[in-house]
Amino acid sequence: MSWPGFQIAANGSSVRTELLAGATTFLTMAYIVFVNPDILATTGMDHGAVFVATCLAAALGSLLMGLLANYPIGLAPGMGLNAFFAFTVVATLGYSWQQALGLVFISGCLFLALTLTGARRWLVDGIPLALRSGTAAGIGLFLGFIGLQKAGLVVAQPATLVTLGDLHRPEPLLALGGLLLIALLELWKVRGAILIGILATTVAAWALGLVHYQGLVALPPSVAPTFMQLDVAGALGGGDTLSAVLHVVLVFVLVEVFDATGTLTGVAQRAGLLKTPEHRRRFDRALLADSGAILAGSIIGTSSTTAYVESAAGVQVGGRTGLTAIVVAALFLLALLFSPLAAMVPACATAPALVYIAAMMLREIAAVEWDDLAQALPAAACALAMPLTYSIANGLALGFVTYAVLQLGAGRWRQVHMATWVVAALFVLRYAL
Repeated sequence: MSWPGFQIAANGSSVRTELLAGATTFLTMAYIVFVNPDILATTGMDHGAVFVATCLAAALGSLLMGLLANYPIGLAPGMGLNAFFAFTVVATLGYSWQQALGLVFISGCLFLALTLTGARRWLVDGIPLALRSGTAAGIGLFLGFIGLQKAGLVVAQPATLVTLGDLHRPEPLLALGGLLLIALLELWKVRGAILIGILATTVAAWALGLVHYQGLVALPPSVAPTFMQLDVAGALGGGDTLSAVLHVVLVFVLVEVFDATGTLTGVAQRAGLLKTPEHRRRFDRALLADSGAILAGSIIGTSSTTAYVESAAGVQVGGRTGLTAIVVAALFLLALLFSPLAAMVPACATAPALVYIAAMMLREIAAVEWDDLAQALPAAACALAMPLTYSIANGLALGFVTYAVLQLGAGRWRQVHMATWVVAALFVLRYAL
């Protein structure tokens, strides 16, 4: 059997290998169909509609990646971006979720323009490694903090702001058990460890009477509550200053640039897909597919869609072409039938996934040159400010401004890329106004 459009043999793979790689990638990223609705539902969005939107956005994004770029990379709504959407843009800044979707659409348009003009590469090349690493670690800490809150392991305390939760309650203990299970499964190299951890914790919660069985399979709920509900005009004309809107859009774009471009580069490099001019043309099309998926996701009704680093699991199995991504898309469509299961998953079951992902993202901080204070302090400030101010935006702003000031004071201003100065100036403008 041959699939000439994917050039499977020419890429050193086989149809069987591609199918296995697609299934492997799906298992490693399928947790998002449970976690994303849980996070976005805090904004007032319909849980069932967000579940459907998550599956459809992942399927469409992965399909675009497979057909346009012939890349073995799956896409889905991104972790970190969904937290920024729910807890900063809506909960803190006061936008409605419809306006927040409008801001995602605007950022997607800008992201697409940056990709088509080549400015996306300019922006990526211009952001120093210290800030990229600090951002990844900060988003990880932010997700971890949210996960610990959802688990009831961290609760509010008037004197110290936060403290340890009540470990006599079952929810925190279930979350801890789920986290340890995920870690053990990962140590044993079990594919889909996060998904298994979520499902096992849900079963334990059901056995304790914390959730009620609602079935496993059913026709998908309606996506109408979120489909085409984005409010672009309201986002732009809601009374906020232009700098406030640019502030939110800038954060969306920066995180999308760091996350998606870094993931695409890393996974493509691991798959050996950056060696020839044809490979590089495919990479440019992959950037285009990634940008288009953001627009599609905002229209369907979810936060920004991005490439998933978990795609490296499929590449490890041998996936080298877009057929892997097509399989991921098909399995996300199949996941639509499991909406009763998604509705049954409690917060204590998704919390371990958030904490585990946080731990993996914290690894990025190792890339910082800690012996150079002008690199170390901005990275640390960026990472610490995100969870402690409950805002990815504040962390980015503090990191960029600190970096620019220290480089200027150290007499290294000529070594700083123009993109860093531009971003730092935009953050200063936002807070000054």
